[in-house]
Amino acid sequence: MSQHEVPEAYGVFKPVGHVVISFPSDADLRFAQAALVEAGFHGPDTVRSYTPAAMIEQIDAQLADASPLASLGQELNLVKAHRALAERGYHWLVVRAPSDDQARRVASVARRFNAERAQKYGRLIVEELIEHGDDLPQVAESPARGLDAQTASGRERDR
Repeated sequence: MSQHEVPEAYGVFKPVGHVVISFPSDADLRFAQAALVEAGFHGPDTVRSYTPAAMIEQIDAQLADASPLASLGQELNLVKAHRALAERGYHWLVVRAPSDDQARRVASVARRFNAERAQKYGRLIVEELIEHGDDLPQVAESPARGLDAQTASGRERDR
């Protein structure tokens, strides 16, 4: 994914073959990014970072132009969840990791640097790669269900 390319499905962010990671601080993101480079994930089309403001700006533009079909899957819910985290100051890395092994390696690095979420985007599903002890099990999503439920500790899941 190049710096100017934003992969979409029905007008909303869907980077198939990538892992989208949220970090509570810029420092966590920078340390993780350096560790990813050491692990072989480098290059302009491999790792891309977003500030909270950049993520909000991108999401708002996409939501304004999203197709009604975006609400059929989980893409629209995930975009809204990403926006909610960005509003809380979360920073983002999007890492090209098309294979399961690469995605697991990316998630392993992300965990070491306080990542809240690491989501692997496939063609049909989005897989959560970081489990928290108080997470609810993943369930099928639909527009009627809204964003994922609150976890037992009160931490917002995927928002």
